[in-house]
Amino acid sequence: MSGPVSLELQIKLAEWRRKCADNTITLEEMKEAVALYRQGRMAAAQSSATAKRKTARAVIPSADELLDEI
Repeated sequence: MSGPVSLELQIKLAEWRRKCADNTITLEEMKEAVALYRQGRMAAAQSSATAKRKTARAVIPSADELLDEI
């Protein structure tokens, strides 16, 4: 879920929401929904951490650069 959500997943989400509103959702469907949401959040966290590391490398000067300033 870190990128665009597939049409299949959008349909599943809409169906689960409808079933929750009707109070007809099963425990298995809830587990599947939680697993998919968690998978998406873990991927997003990984992507965010990678981006932060790249930004930090660009900002922090190397030891050679610091010594050249002396």
